[in-house]
Order: sequence, then structure tokens, then C-alpha cells
Amino acid sequence: MSRIQNGKDFNLHPQKTHSNPYRILLLVGLILGAVWLMTMVNRGQVQSPFMPTPTSTRSPDSFILEAQAYFEAGKLDDPASDLDAIGAYQLALQVAPDNPLVWAELARIQTYSTNLVSTDQQRLERLEQALTSIERAVELAPDDSTVYAIYAFVLDWNASSNLISVEAREDYLVRAESAANRAYLLDPNNALALAFYAEVLLDQQKWDQARQYAEQAVDLAPDSMDTHRVLATVLEAIGEYRDAIQEYITSAKITPNLTFLYLRIGLNYRHLQIYNTALEYFERAALINEQLGVQDPLPYIAIAKTYAQQGEFFIAARNGEKALSFDPTNADTYGQLGMIITRFRRRSCGPCCRGTSSRRRA
Repeated sequence: MSRIQNGKDFNLHPQKTHSNPYRILLLVGLILGAVWLMTMVNRGQVQSPFMPTPTSTRSPDSFILEAQAYFEAGKLDDPASDLDAIGAYQLALQVAPDNPLVWAELARIQTYSTNLVSTDQQRLERLEQALTSIERAVELAPDDSTVYAIYAFVLDWNASSNLISVEAREDYLVRAESAANRAYLLDPNNALALAFYAEVLLDQQKWDQARQYAEQAVDLAPDSMDTHRVLATVLEAIGEYRDAIQEYITSAKITPNLTFLYLRIGLNYRHLQIYNTALEYFERAALINEQLGVQDPLPYIAIAKTYAQQGEFFIAARNGEKALSFDPTNADTYGQLGMIITRFRRRSCGPCCRGTSSRRRA
């Protein structure tokens, strides 16, 4: 028998439900709010939370890793693209503009990239950019040893420009020594502080102290390109070319795509008059640039000079023309090529021609 037939729960007069006015007001408010929101979305005045962002947000660390990869690949600065170490550090600073170490690393790369430009004016402009970057790093981290070490490095390289006065050079060196000293005091075991201090001392012609600091830096950081490069620079300056070559080679093993290291190795072999080996390293630098798509005339200028020293003026001129093809408006490259052609003409003319030329120079 069903429950209705039993009459247990069956009610011929069910209870009336009473409507709640507050509930009705709430429902009406929600409906009106939904209609308003949809109208705003359709008009574009409110963006849907489910819409994808136009560009993904990258962390500064990802840009830093990218910059380091470009540096190790030898792509410090590519005039035709932002896909290089300098560009990646600049992108990192757009995300984290108050990161002092990123500013410092940018300054370091900008300074090293001056080895890849072919005119004194371009070099000076890049050095000034590096100085602006490192001064920002110093503002943000006045007690950081590495920041001050790179500050000394940038100031010292600014002092080497051919386009500044003697007074400006002395001022840069004084400031560089002060920065290097502060970096060392903040952390006596900072290999970069010792290495860049040694480079400053070298430019002050304090040979023994420069070598001492450079050797200490290598002992503290044997896997650092910077420490071996500085020791090589010191050894080269004091005429110990074979030892300098070994230090440059060690630097090149750590960072095998930095072409300026191969150029330094080649120049030291040329000092030793080992021309074939010098040419091998110059050609290696040219090949790396070709693989990276970098149009740098410096390796071809070095090749041209080496052939010219051997009396191979025709091959020298061909390499000079190759260097000029990268930048036909480069006055420095024209000057290098002109000197090679002049030497060739003097040699081919014979003693009479050389004598006439000498009188004209006088």
C-alpha cells in the first residue's frame, strides 16, 4: 500500500511559501551587475580575466642567462640585431632596473665589446656608455666589491682612449686606482678585484706589483677568463710574449668564441716573428665572426699587416680590401690599407723611388 493511500504524509492543504524581499533584491542586483559587466566587456572597457596576455612576462634571470650565453658564444654586440649579450642585459634591466649586478655586467660587456669596433670614435662612445652603466651600479650598491672592481676596469679602459687629453687620462687612472683599492678592501679574496687592480697598476707602469696581483687573481680564480686575460696582458706588456700566449690560450679555452683573445695571441706570435702561427689565430678569429654573422674588419686588418711584414703585399692588399668591404666609409681601415699600398709601391719602385719618397717626406 502506498504512503498516499495510508495518508501518512499526504496533506490536502500544503503550507504556503513566503517570499523573502531581501533575497529578491539580491537576485535583481546580481542580474543587473551581470548585464552591466557583459556590456562593458563587449565595449572593450573591461578585459575578460580569461583573455591571454599579449606578451609573456619573463624574469630578469632568464635574460641574464641569455646574456651569458651570448657572451660565451662571442656575440657581445651585433649592430644588425638585438640578439647579443648587450641587448639581453638591457632587456633584463627593463624588468629589474634596480639590479646593480646586471648594470655592472652590462658595463663589463660594453667595455670588452670595444675590442670589436674598428674606429677610435666608436670605441670612445662605447666606453662612455659602459661608464654610465657602472656608475648606476655604484649608486645602487656602494659597498659591493665586484661592482667596484668592474668600476675600476671601466675607468682604466676609458683612460686608454686615443681621443682624450693627458689630463683626462690621469684623472681616469686616479679614479680607477681608488675604485680598485675600495674593491680590494671590501673583499681581499675577490679575484676580479685583484685582476682589475693589476690592470690599473700596469697602466701606471708599476710592473712588479701588477704581476703580483695578476698572479694572485689567477690562483684565486683559475677558471676565470678575466684573470688569465689580465695576467696575459701584464706579461705581454713586459715582453714575455711566450708566457703571455699561454695565458691568452687559457682564456680562449674558457671562452672559446671571444675573437679578441685570438687576435692577442696572433699579435704575440707576430712579435716573435712566427708569422704562420700568427696568421692561423687571425684566421680563426675571422672564421668565428663569419659563423656568428659579425662583420668585424679587425681580423682582416691583422692578416693584412702580417702579410705586409713578410713582403706579401698583394695578399696583404686583398685582405685590406676585405676589411674595407665591411664598412666602406671607415677612415681607419682606409688608412691601414693606404699604408700597405704605400709600402708595396716603395718596395717595387726600387732604391731611386724610395730616395725620392724620402726627400718628399722631408
